[in-house]
Amino acid sequence: MCWRSPTIPTPCHQPRPHAGNHTHALLPATPTRRQPYPRPATSHAHTQSLILACATMVLGSVHPPPYGQQPAYSHTVYKNSYCDPTAIPACAANSTLTYCLKDAEYPEYDIKGAISADFLFVKKYADVASQSADDLVDMVTKTQEEAFSYSYYTGASTGKSPYDVTHWAGPEGYICPSDVAYAMPKRAQNVEGKWRVIVNNVHYYTQTARLETCLFPEAACRALAPCYKSHCTQKYVYHRLLSFDPCDAYKGLFIDIYKLPSACSCHIPA
Repeated sequence: MCWRSPTIPTPCHQPRPHAGNHTHALLPATPTRRQPYPRPATSHAHTQSLILACATMVLGSVHPPPYGQQPAYSHTVYKNSYCDPTAIPACAANSTLTYCLKDAEYPEYDIKGAISADFLFVKKYADVASQSADDLVDMVTKTQEEAFSYSYYTGASTGKSPYDVTHWAGPEGYICPSDVAYAMPKRAQNVEGKWRVIVNNVHYYTQTARLETCLFPEAACRALAPCYKSHCTQKYVYHRLLSFDPCDAYKGLFIDIYKLPSACSCHIPA
């Protein structure tokens, strides 16, 4: 609706151009917004199908080996070597003893590592390093025991008579000739027949044992007449020693039991 006034022209009474006038009153054109091109409608399932199709093409170019043919791998093959704990070690190869006082193959490096890794080592370890006859043999001193010699002993009479002096007489010493050593064994056979490494002379740790071995086992006792039919017999004692298993280093250090020679005594049968 237009509001009309007799004097003031209103927007409804715009002057019209005369016929001879070629000038037209043009209104500015209203700019129009460009509409974007419509994007193709894609779904998530369609995208997944495209990815799967590409993966199938890539994997399809790799052919599996034919049946029965093994693929070639570049790797090192390790052979498991069995360690027999009952096997006689090199240190006891030429001996009848069940222990070694010297061992060229002693695993000192492994023992040191086991000591460092064992938090209870101090509680397991104990030793009296300085031992001698002064402490362990009554009425015999260290000097006396070290001077005992049985080079004259034959174990039987060498003369015409069974009472020959070469059999039963001699200088000071034990009635049964024996070898005494206050030793630190490096390796020994336990009561189960398995060889173990003994912790000895590693850092400042030692384990000392008095070992007395008969020089002439089952021979006659010296200073006794043959009529007694005596003979020397070997005695043993069980020792508990801190040990290491060379066949299983993961065991660490543990206490094991060993049967070691302790004395050579004279036995007179009934």
